[in-house]
Amino acid sequence: MSFVSAFRFRPCLAGVWGRYSRSDFLCDCQAGLTVGIVALPLAMAFAIASGLRPEAGIFTAIVGGLIVSVLGGSRVQIGGPAGAFIVVVYTIVSRHGVPFLLLATMAGGVLLFAMGMARIGNLIRYIPVAIIIGFTNGIAVLIGLSQVGDLLGLDGSKIPAEFFSKTVALAKALPETNPTSLLVGLVSLAIIAGWPKAAGRTGSGLLQSVARVPGTIIALVLATVVTAFLPLGIETIGSRFGGIPRALPGLMLPRVGLDMIGQLVGPAITIAMLGSIESLLCARVADTLTGTRHDPNQELMAQGIANFVAPLFGGFCVTGTIARTVTNIRSGAVSPIAGIVHAVVLLLIVLLAAPWAQHIPLATLAAILLYVAFNMGEWREFARLRRFSHNYKIILLATFTLTVVVDLTMAIEVGLLLACLFFATRMSSLTRVEHIAELSDRWSGATGVTVTVYRFSGSLFFGAVDKIEAILTGPALLSAIVVLDVAGMINLDSSGLAAIEGVHAALTKRSARLVVVGLSGQPASLFARSGFASRLGPSGLAASLDAFGLQLQTDVEQSPIPVASINASPER
Repeated sequence: MSFVSAFRFRPCLAGVWGRYSRSDFLCDCQAGLTVGIVALPLAMAFAIASGLRPEAGIFTAIVGGLIVSVLGGSRVQIGGPAGAFIVVVYTIVSRHGVPFLLLATMAGGVLLFAMGMARIGNLIRYIPVAIIIGFTNGIAVLIGLSQVGDLLGLDGSKIPAEFFSKTVALAKALPETNPTSLLVGLVSLAIIAGWPKAAGRTGSGLLQSVARVPGTIIALVLATVVTAFLPLGIETIGSRFGGIPRALPGLMLPRVGLDMIGQLVGPAITIAMLGSIESLLCARVADTLTGTRHDPNQELMAQGIANFVAPLFGGFCVTGTIARTVTNIRSGAVSPIAGIVHAVVLLLIVLLAAPWAQHIPLATLAAILLYVAFNMGEWREFARLRRFSHNYKIILLATFTLTVVVDLTMAIEVGLLLACLFFATRMSSLTRVEHIAELSDRWSGATGVTVTVYRFSGSLFFGAVDKIEAILTGPALLSAIVVLDVAGMINLDSSGLAAIEGVHAALTKRSARLVVVGLSGQPASLFARSGFASRLGPSGLAASLDAFGLQLQTDVEQSPIPVASINASPER
């Protein structure tokens, strides 16, 4: 019943209507038109680089983008295909085929929705930044490397997917470079990179309006027109794929053999994890730019639905897209209506301008992705590594290397494992167990009872239990009473509790006594829930060292001989 009452499904769009105005609608339409045009070449390029047909990217942007805007938890986030998925999708397609990818995407969507229902959206932000930078830069390298073949006009079927094999194959194929393809690609790249600066120097009027058009669109249009009217002899969408259809496909269910179902788990988890990280990072960037706050759990549920539905219409992995979201914000978007308009614009382009798509040169799409990959990577972080700890360097470089050389799943798993190990080591180093010799000697001398006092500070967890266990090898070995001051204990896990229970059992075995002092907060709760507080009894717990000192003096005065005789002959 508590889970049902905690479940909340409220899209951001639902909170817009009460204060939505005509001027807001006009701003959203302008932003949606702009980002829709920007999304077209990116969607096709991402699909082709992933080993799919170009229309798969457009269908993903239309269906996935529409669902994310209608049901999402961010006001301005744009959903669709993303560069981060290229490596993952290409690997799945090359190993298992497109139907398996579609089914894996749907399974990943179910996991994403479950993550949102379980309200664990906030947990994604606990992934260390070193891992995020490492796999982002690694993906950028792989995206760039995957486009070299199309940029040079090489036969893509001869270039393998594995990193080292691909590098060797590209090096051997360099003599087969198509100069025209390379020229078209380099000119396109120059236009994409140089257009913002050149446009900034224009005057007013029509030129200023044209200057606001993104460089990717300028390069795409110019290259398409030139290729349509001049026999350049380079590969285009039409020569490789035969163009794109002028309508959305009908509803279709992916079909795979029952023997493949068991292989879905790994890819589905990868798609869900990468989709959640990418979309929530994008939403946080949007929050920073707009000053708003997104609902991470609602966003995950929307991403889950989008990833489940998009494959039914020929799409694939959907996530939040930083470049298109930033474009949406800078174009004046104020609500999810802009994302809906962006999806409608893409649909109209498919319906009206699909015949022109066959003339788009693959070298220009490669140039667009090379530019995206360059801007996607945080390359300055490599130069800044010397300023950070060895742990940070190892995590970032290991994640980056494994992403490039092995695969993204392994990279994230190893990165998280290293982060956990380093965190445990660091927390263990901050944990202290100190023998308070002065107080031990004073109490022992005043009462005639051998008392040893230890002060604990930090977190007692599985990585620090050796420090508690070491008590039995120190001065406490011959003590009648061992006092453990835990007022500075900030956290206790079950392994730490077991270690304290072990000390208590060892002391009890030789008729000595353990007294825990200053217990409070979470450690006190665990003591009570486990029943250990009851086993210690009132004599084994004290509120403070002063309170225990008074109680000790009272006990000795009432029965000095039995207490003092405890330390007569301890067992070894």
